[in-house]
Amino acid sequence: MSAEGPKPPSEAELAEMDRDQLVKLGGALDGVEIVEYPTPWPVEGTRAEKRAERLVAFWFGLSALAGIGFVVSLIWWPWKYEAPDNESGHFWYSLYTPMLGITLGLAILGLGIGVILYTKKFVPAEVAVQQRSDNDGAGSAEVDRQTILAHLADAGNRSTIARRSLIKRSAIAGAGALGLAAAALPVASFIKNPWKDSESRDSLWHTGWQPNFPGEKVYMRRATGKPVEVEHGKETEISLVKAEDLDAGAMETVFPFRESERNDAEALAKALTRVDNPVMLIRLRPTDAAKVVKRAGQEDFNFGDYYAYTKICSHVGCPTSLYEQRTNRILCPCHQSQFDALHYAKPIFGPATRPLAQLPITVDEEGYLIARGDFIEAIGPAFWERKS
Repeated sequence: MSAEGPKPPSEAELAEMDRDQLVKLGGALDGVEIVEYPTPWPVEGTRAEKRAERLVAFWFGLSALAGIGFVVSLIWWPWKYEAPDNESGHFWYSLYTPMLGITLGLAILGLGIGVILYTKKFVPAEVAVQQRSDNDGAGSAEVDRQTILAHLADAGNRSTIARRSLIKRSAIAGAGALGLAAAALPVASFIKNPWKDSESRDSLWHTGWQPNFPGEKVYMRRATGKPVEVEHGKETEISLVKAEDLDAGAMETVFPFRESERNDAEALAKALTRVDNPVMLIRLRPTDAAKVVKRAGQEDFNFGDYYAYTKICSHVGCPTSLYEQRTNRILCPCHQSQFDALHYAKPIFGPATRPLAQLPITVDEEGYLIARGDFIEAIGPAFWERKS
């Protein structure tokens, strides 16, 4: 407040002032000189004004529709994997992620463009010069608080928002739909109950490595990049991993395979796309294998120099796709968590706090590497029901 300005009114005088008087007083007290304060639409109801109003309402309305579309896509769009041989199902499944991105992007974009257009078309472009003061460090006085509120109210009144019901309704709809979309993301995580059918491989407690029945062999299968095709009862060659296939210090990503799925194209394809199936099969060098520290209760989970860990990071579930042979570190590229393969894959750097789950493995009579069972703990990031 300028020391050379007019004398501030008393509290009684301040209470009797209307908004226009408060606006003028605030400018005078703050030493504000209004250079230019034009009305955007001096003549009400012109075609140009109505076109501008409809344009703003269009973007707000688009935001509302896109926000609702995001929620609908998130909950009801076909999200379960469909094999490519089911052309219709695979087509709609493949659009799930693009639909989420497009609808959420349009909701944010529409609301942002609507706000920008409203500001440009209807909010007065005030040009003012002001001498500023911090009131000698005492903060804003009551008169300053009331006058600034009056200025804000006056700006809203001059922007004519009060009489533009179309813009108000569409803006509320757009902001509400976007808020609904934002709320749907965390709410969606509550849809799957981790305790429901907890013994099934489709629960959060198990993976695709769980045997269908006691004694079933679950082989380690590599992804060759070739599409799975079954014709006349014969499928494309399935590449299973033998103990001698990996060189010392090598790592390969493997997936589960069962003989019962050999002629089932959908099951063969699903095994490669299920999110909890990828496993890192690591063959340590003999000198490094001698330094291994095993986790309590999992001392026999390895087979010789071979160790198998889930590829799903224990932080937020990203793929731990990198293995550094020289340091025996497993790296997650998303948030740079690092795990020590010589120390039961415990985290040694980054935000992850739990070791990667280890898959118990062995070899069968033909030399193929197989899983001895499922992981003994839930893989990936934590959830409420998990105790560690």
